[in-house]
Amino acid sequence: MSDVSTEANQVSNSVPSPDTGSQGSESSLSDRYGEVMGKVNEALNQVDWSQMGRYGKALGIIALVIIAQVIIKGVLDTINLLPVIPGLLELLGVVVVGQWSWQNLITSEKRNALFERVQTLRKEYLG
Repeated sequence: MSDVSTEANQVSNSVPSPDTGSQGSESSLSDRYGEVMGKVNEALNQVDWSQMGRYGKALGIIALVIIAQVIIKGVLDTINLLPVIPGLLELLGVVVVGQWSWQNLITSEKRNALFERVQTLRKEYLG
């Protein structure tokens, strides 16, 4: 087998190339490709592959959120095409905000309690 590869090398070296410029660029391209692949392999060898499970979970969650947003947008666009539903949903939103405001903002004690709850949540989550 080594005799065949030696003979092939001798034949390829002895046959003159009609266009040496293109062969030179091809060899430089393959050399650059080899260098780039070597650098990529070095970078991949430095990665801590035991942490990839965490990154995979994060990417999966991001993908699910994007898919959920697309589905929600489709549902809302479909609802928006119906002539009566968007107006009813706006009315429902106004009623809910009014009811919540009536329950939480009507007296100064309730406003202070709401402010304290917001401050507590802010300290808890933001530090």
